[in-house]
Amino acid sequence: MINQERIRNLLLELVQIDSVSREERDVAERIRALCEEMGAEVEIDDAGEKVGGNTGNVIARFPGTIPEAEAIMMSAHMDTVVPGRGVKPVVEGDIIRTDGSTVLGGDDKSGCAVIIETIRCLQEQNIPHAPIDAVFSICEEVGLLGAKHLDMSKVRARYGIVFDSDDPGFLFTKGPSANHFEFKIHGLESHAGVAPEQGISAIKIAAEGIAAMKLGRIDEETTANIGVIQGGEATNIITNLVTLKGEARSLDDAKLEEQTRHMVKCLEDAAAKYEVTVDGVTTKGRVESDVSREYFAMDVSDDSRVVRLVKQAGARMGLKVETMASGGGCDANIFNKRGIECANLGTGMRAIHTVKEWLDVKDMYASAEMTLEIMRLNGESAQQAAGK
Repeated sequence: MINQERIRNLLLELVQIDSVSREERDVAERIRALCEEMGAEVEIDDAGEKVGGNTGNVIARFPGTIPEAEAIMMSAHMDTVVPGRGVKPVVEGDIIRTDGSTVLGGDDKSGCAVIIETIRCLQEQNIPHAPIDAVFSICEEVGLLGAKHLDMSKVRARYGIVFDSDDPGFLFTKGPSANHFEFKIHGLESHAGVAPEQGISAIKIAAEGIAAMKLGRIDEETTANIGVIQGGEATNIITNLVTLKGEARSLDDAKLEEQTRHMVKCLEDAAAKYEVTVDGVTTKGRVESDVSREYFAMDVSDDSRVVRLVKQAGARMGLKVETMASGGGCDANIFNKRGIECANLGTGMRAIHTVKEWLDVKDMYASAEMTLEIMRLNGESAQQAAGK
């Protein structure tokens, strides 16, 4: 059994340590200290230097009681989205929520708390277990950057679990590929009151292009969004440059590429309608498109080692664990591509990325109990394999 009061108090402590993306040092040092107290060999890698942050990923290697067994990974991310500074959690019975001025940070400090409490219980209850690599990543919320730059030479495990979703009754084994867009829309500046006909409004091109786009839910596997618009200097100037930032995601790579082409074409078609000649010089509206793959799809088979382990642990507890696809990306997308087979287990976080974020601690307790059983079962399997 887990210690419910202890994991609850740990969550409350962690969410009150500011750790927006690229500013995770304080929570990283706290997690490092906790892991060292539990006997781990802890390192912080150089991922922070590579992504412009103030700390790297925390990698805590626990020896386990079955040293010959293959190590298993548990991972959660330390960073939060904004507004995430000065979190003041409100406790209402089993519900912990934000006070409405910030996010709560249960995404993903509930995952961090689950990992730490599980390892504490394994040690305190003398449960045989394999070596554990606990990876607490940075900058997940700004492009999975910590996982992308994780120093793999410091990680022994090649399978494991990421804790970064809502319902602990579901194991997310499929996730989308995602493309990131940055569009620079070029027009021509002119005085809006004196000579508007001599200008080309980049804002107007952007508006027409966005209006033509299919955005939001495209189909059951695909989504798209324009999330940032920047441009303009003054109301009396025809704007000559607008920058748009957006994304598209899909579980199907062919659909992702189709949606990407569609969004680029909408802007190019809008720009192509505008041309002006001033003093013998002709200027046309134009678009610079920078499209990059942010991450690749995750597709973990139900027959994989990690999925079978989680389902077997659930069955032992009398619970049915369902595998599902998610529309969100997470560190598991990256780890799978980097050679660590893993799936994403829920911890109870709700209304994430909003100032209405909340968490039912009963869900977090259930996630920790299931994780403890997963580690117990994994240890038993390792012992059987070793002939003990």
